Amino acid sequence: MPKATIKELTLQAFQPYGSFANMLNPNTAHLGEPPIQFFRDMLPLDLGTATTASFSICRVETRPNVVDVTEYHNTCAEGILPLDGDVLIHVGPATPVGEIPLDAFEIFRVPQGTMVALRPGVWHHAAFTHNTDVVNVLIVLPERTYANDCAVRELTEEQRIAVE
Repeated sequence: MPKATIKELTLQAFQPYGSFANMLNPNTAHLGEPPIQFFRDMLPLDLGTATTASFSICRVETRPNVVDVTEYHNTCAEGILPLDGDVLIHVGPATPVGEIPLDAFEIFRVPQGTMVALRPGVWHHAAFTHNTDVVNVLIVLPERTYANDCAVRELTEEQRIAVE
C-alpha cells in the first residue's frame, strides 16, 4: 500500500491545490477596532460561472446589547456562522429604500456552529456575543460586498433597540 507523509500546511506547499486562511485567529488587514473588528475577504472561493464567494471573520466582543447600527445588501444573501460561541443577531424584513422596519426587528440566538443564510434586503448587523466574551463569526458574501452593496444606517438614540 502506498504511503504519504503528513506535510505542514503552508501556502507554498498547498498552492497547487488551492488556498487557505486561519479563520479563528486572523492576522490580516481589518476594518474597525474592538469591540468589533471585521477581517474582510480572507478566503475567496471561485464558484465557476456564479459569483465569487468570500469568507471573512467578524470578531465580536462583549458590548452593550443595544441595536444601534443596521444594514442590508440589495443583491445578495449573507451567510453567518458563529465558530466558537453562541451569538445574538437582529433581523428585520426587507423594505423599500429609506424605510427601517424597527417595529418588526427580531432577535435570534444562533448557537455555535449553526449557519444562517439571510435573504437579500434583510436588515442585520454584527452579532452580539452570548454568554462568552469573544466570538469569531464566519461571514460568507460575494467578494467586496461590504464596499459595493452595503447600506448601513446608524440609529438615533430614540430608534435604538435594547436586547433583553
